[in-house]
Amino acid sequence: MRSSVSGRIGSGRSDDPLAGKMMMTQDASTAVSPSGAGVMGPVRQVLQDVWGYDSFRPLQEASIRSVLDRRDSLTVLPTGGGKSLCFQSPALCMDGMAVVVSPLISLMKDQVDALRACGVAAAFINSSLTQAEKQSVAEQIRAGKTKLLYVAPERLLSSRMLDFLHQTTISFFAIDEAHCISNWGHDFRPEYRGLRVLKEQFPAAAVHAYTATASQPVRDDIVNQLGLENAEVLVGDFDRPNLTYRMLRANGRLQQVVDVIERHRGESGIVYCISRKEVERTAAALNQLGTVALPYHAGMSDEDRKQSQDAFIKETCDVIVATVAFGMGIDKSNVRFVVHAGMPKSIEHYQQESGRAGRDGLESECVLIYSGGDVVTWKKIMQGDAQATAGGALQSLEAINQLCGSPVCRHKALVEYFGQPYPHENCGACDVCLDEIQLVDDPITLSQKILSCVLRVKERFGASHVAKVLVGSTEQRIVQLGHDKLSTHGLLADDGLDAVRMWIDQLVQQSYLQRTGEYQLVSLSESGRRLLHRDGNPRLSVPGKAKRSRSRAVSVDSWDGVDRGLFEALRSKRSAIASENNVPAYIVFGDATLRELARVRPTTLEAFGKIKGVGDRKLADFGETFLEPIRAYSETHQLEMDVKTVPAPLATAPRAVLPNANSISAFDHFRRGESIEEVAEKLGRAVSTVVGYLQDFLRQEKITDPSPWVDKSTRDSILANLPLVAEGRIKPMFEFFEGKVSYEAIRIVLTCHQNSETPAVSEAE
Repeated sequence: MRSSVSGRIGSGRSDDPLAGKMMMTQDASTAVSPSGAGVMGPVRQVLQDVWGYDSFRPLQEASIRSVLDRRDSLTVLPTGGGKSLCFQSPALCMDGMAVVVSPLISLMKDQVDALRACGVAAAFINSSLTQAEKQSVAEQIRAGKTKLLYVAPERLLSSRMLDFLHQTTISFFAIDEAHCISNWGHDFRPEYRGLRVLKEQFPAAAVHAYTATASQPVRDDIVNQLGLENAEVLVGDFDRPNLTYRMLRANGRLQQVVDVIERHRGESGIVYCISRKEVERTAAALNQLGTVALPYHAGMSDEDRKQSQDAFIKETCDVIVATVAFGMGIDKSNVRFVVHAGMPKSIEHYQQESGRAGRDGLESECVLIYSGGDVVTWKKIMQGDAQATAGGALQSLEAINQLCGSPVCRHKALVEYFGQPYPHENCGACDVCLDEIQLVDDPITLSQKILSCVLRVKERFGASHVAKVLVGSTEQRIVQLGHDKLSTHGLLADDGLDAVRMWIDQLVQQSYLQRTGEYQLVSLSESGRRLLHRDGNPRLSVPGKAKRSRSRAVSVDSWDGVDRGLFEALRSKRSAIASENNVPAYIVFGDATLRELARVRPTTLEAFGKIKGVGDRKLADFGETFLEPIRAYSETHQLEMDVKTVPAPLATAPRAVLPNANSISAFDHFRRGESIEEVAEKLGRAVSTVVGYLQDFLRQEKITDPSPWVDKSTRDSILANLPLVAEGRIKPMFEFFEGKVSYEAIRIVLTCHQNSETPAVSEAE
């Protein structure tokens, strides 16, 4: 076992490992001097003893030095970069109490719970506390027993709170989620603007701001709005190398979402949707398909949102389906995947939301599913919001739209958007660099055809019209305009309308084409005109033909050598402890720690204490509790113990074949025995559409008896004439019955027949 830090931080143990009753105090002799060669020594010792880490992450040390030197600072570190330790660890090595400004009650509670689990005397004050609880916190502060106090900006700026803080020694102020202070930021909160008063009210206390996403204008605004003096601005690497990014054009969104979930079965994940309606529908569909998923959006009651969030944090549900209302308040380190089932409204939002994955540094997946309709949806939402348009929201929307459709390295594009160079030729962790996107062989010639068509319609039409001309549509408007006579009419007829629309979008996203005006008319840019003379390098992808995914390099923090059965056993033990103490599971131990335990399989407390993420407090509180199942499992399965690595292959989950969310919404109606007509009326859909839903239901439930929907005589007649559909078409059968048997009845019977056998019958007409 590691020895505790004697003479520097008071140590002690609580009978309740998660009650947070142990108070860490510090006498005057242990305060860290703002200068000197050994300034970081005590902080490194705190890092090891309290959190169980041997070293700081990039930029953490420089940020901590600013705190110890009592110099105002702004630290920008991506989500998962360890911002919290930049103010939590020095707070334990300085006289007085650090005040942390945090925007959300749930975020405060999670961070304070995590600190208390490590033996740190931390507290929060917000509306969730009773008057007696607030009084207790105040007494602890007056007694000098609290090292970190979390408080919301509006409460901090109340005259009563300011007067109270003047009566105690403040080591410094830490402003978390500092991008909220800037009108240029993606989560502007007016109450943050008032924090400038801290420099006036507490001139002796430094102010330190922390955020995960801030471009140069936002950084400048934060420093200016807070009135930071001679501030040190530290900007970390925006790259998250442990995240694998994939950006997929929508093609059955629910299927694409489930594909990701299947790759991470049993792991925690977030699915973001643009609208509340999509959240509800997607969550319901996932539950129908066997995934424990809960919704989260601003239209739900506070209590319902809290229940969803608590279930996710405590791992009683695997997936949260949410609008962007969900995120900032989640301090959960082991989110293994984030899916955007619709394009976010800015790259800043995407960086923040996708950054919820892999905060423990382990490999995680981020998938963005997008379509041109997402842009239209966001523009409708933004209509009438003068602040959004004035703040550059439309430009931000165009930037994320361009990123989605451009087949360029995702890591490179994200990093360079925030003003940093990306030195690698191949990131090895995105769909482009993993060679999962198939590109057309001659993109210049293909682009020339499209650009030429735009010119021939005199740059006076939108992308949809141009695409229809290129595929040879003869609809009335095209004929009336004479566009069926153009040399480019039908030039790309073999490629299909969807493919041509995608290529037009990609040319827009790569700035060879541009959209202008209220009606989004497509015209050539200067680079587009040069491309007509083969001067350019467009990248156009082959639609619907993703290559087989290549495995990326596996890091030491991944699954190499981890016994999955033991990991699950330890995960269950962690969940039981967390439930018993009503705290998030990751507060007990993070996934990275559980994986290393299941990899090394320590036999003693001394070996257990060397595992990353095991501090002195957690070693004493949980060491024997976890050693017991490790020993038992290893003996039962005859596993070697006290080892470093045992390579183990990963199995890839098979792809599921799923209906869409609209179909799934009808399943319960069919289960209740409602007729097709009744379901159509209740859902406001055409009968033919509901028949399609029914076919999905029949396939999903593997139903072989069509009698609830088709009478026996009709069923027998259809089955007796199966050879009529031998070539894969049902129209010959429909004609054979001379219209006396509907297409709908034929489809239903054939679907049930396919469930009982495996004939090669298509539904094409």
